[in-house]
Amino acid sequence: MLIDISGNISLAFVLTAIAGLSTGIGSAIAYFIRKPRMIYLSFSLGFSAGVIIYVSFVELLPQALENVGEILGISAFFIGVIFIGIIDMMIPKEQNPHHYKLSLEHVGVRKDNVLMRAGLFTALAIGIHNFPEGLATFGAALSNVKLGVMIAIAIAIHNIPEGISVSVPIFYATGDKKKAFIYSFLSGIAEPVGAAVGFLILLPFLSDIVIASLMAFVAGIMVYISLDELLPMAHRYGHSHIVIIGIMIGMFIMALSLLIL
Repeated sequence: MLIDISGNISLAFVLTAIAGLSTGIGSAIAYFIRKPRMIYLSFSLGFSAGVIIYVSFVELLPQALENVGEILGISAFFIGVIFIGIIDMMIPKEQNPHHYKLSLEHVGVRKDNVLMRAGLFTALAIGIHNFPEGLATFGAALSNVKLGVMIAIAIAIHNIPEGISVSVPIFYATGDKKKAFIYSFLSGIAEPVGAAVGFLILLPFLSDIVIASLMAFVAGIMVYISLDELLPMAHRYGHSHIVIIGIMIGMFIMALSLLIL
C-alpha cells in the first residue's frame, strides 16, 4: 500500500510533532516532586511497567498480528526481545542493573547508576516506539487529515504517561528536575524524526506491513525492559502492593486512552 502524498505535508508534520512532544507534559511531573521517597519510586516504576506492558500487548502486538499475520508479527516481536537482550548482555557486569548492588539509603543520591540506566533505557524504548508511530501519524495525515488528527490525539494521550515513565527514574537518579524533563522530552522527538525519515526516505515504500512489523519489534523491546528492568527494580525498594497498584493504574490509564479513540 503506497501512501498518497497529496495531503497537507506541513499539517502532517505539525500533528506528528504535537503527538510526540506531548511527552513533555508527562515529564513535567518531576517538577512537582519535592522530596524523593521510596513509596513514590515503587509506584512510579510499577506505573511505568503497566503503561508499557499494556500498550505492547493490547495495542502494538495485536495491530501487528492483524496486519502481517501471526508468523511475521510474532517473529518481529521476539526479534525485538533478542535485540534488546543482546544489548543488555553486552553491558559490563559492574554497570548492569542486574548485578549492581544498591542499598536503600542510596535512593535519591545524584549518582544512582541503576535508576539512571532504567530511565535512559525507557527513554530509548519509547523513542524507538515513537519512531514508527511518527511514520503512522504522518502517513495517515497525508492521506486523510481527520484520521491524522484522531491518531495524533490518541498518541499524544499515550505519550503523557510515557513521559512520566522516563522522567521519574532519571529525577530519582540525579536529583535534577531539569535533566529529567529534558531526557523525557527528547524521547518524544523520535516521533517527528520518524515523520521526517518517512517523508525523505521511506515514503515511496512505506506499507502497512513495514509499520506493523516495526510495532511488533518495538513491543518486544518494551516488554523486555518492563520485565527485566522496571519491575525487578520497583520490588527492590519494597512496597510490593504499591507496585501492583501502580501497574494497574498505568494499565487503566492506557485503556482509557484507547477507549477515547
